[in-house]
Amino acid sequence: MLFWRSDGTRLRDLDPMRRMMPMLMPTRNEACVYYEQIIDATAMTGFIERWNAGTGNGAGGARLTPLHLIVASLGRVLKARPQLDRFVAGRRLWQRKVTSISFAAKKEFADRAPLRTVKLPVVESEALGDTLARIHEAVGGSRTRDDRPVDRELSILDKLPDALLSPVVRSARFLDRWNLLPRALMKDDPLFSSVFVANLGSVGIDRAWHHLYEHGTVSVFCVIGSLRDRLVVGADGRPVVKPTLRLRFTLDERVCDGWYAAQSLEILRADLEAPERFAAPPPPPSGRAQNALRSTL
Repeated sequence: MLFWRSDGTRLRDLDPMRRMMPMLMPTRNEACVYYEQIIDATAMTGFIERWNAGTGNGAGGARLTPLHLIVASLGRVLKARPQLDRFVAGRRLWQRKVTSISFAAKKEFADRAPLRTVKLPVVESEALGDTLARIHEAVGGSRTRDDRPVDRELSILDKLPDALLSPVVRSARFLDRWNLLPRALMKDDPLFSSVFVANLGSVGIDRAWHHLYEHGTVSVFCVIGSLRDRLVVGADGRPVVKPTLRLRFTLDERVCDGWYAAQSLEILRADLEAPERFAAPPPPPSGRAQNALRSTL
């Protein structure tokens, strides 16, 4: 049981340094690295406008937003670059069995409205319109229902006094560390997913980084900033104002090396800067990731 998990397959033939990293850095937040992308949103905003106007594949369907494109593209990235879909548990590295993306949605758009988290399984080679429909259905359900398993579990825990709640939480973390946490408790928990997305730009927050959670198995956190005009260098080398979108990632560097992660996230950039790529399988990352990575070293 200690060498088996319902949500992952243990990786054994690892580079010695990769195998040692969970021992040297036992927690996610001492192993986190930060990576930022400024996306040229010119093509993306036009694509969204055409889609929502009913002239694209979304005619008559749900409205498209940058969040939907980012979630759809992250699913493509995770399927094309499986090393990014790993996690550390019990100081061992595991390959995730089921790819999923979590994000938060308010039950209603009001200051005091509670947040409900959505955990969306990734369907390989799924059409963008189908992904969009599943997201809208999941978000709509999270805003109108309180009968999801995770909500019922939290409701029960909330009734416990502090003297009992703390030992229960510690026990769950102990069981997870030793691969003994029941699958039923992980299946609907949004922190047992591949990526967690926070759409902070929707509330006007543009420059936040997010921590990783020690609870669960999320190895990548993506913060979406505001869609806004910025002064950037144009193709001719001159300054030009363009619509841009800031994405900030917090990654657990124990799951893969920085080179692999940067190359993987360039698929996301390419999808968002040329949305017609959603109609085709994701190609290998371009050399642009190499330049981006060198600029941070």
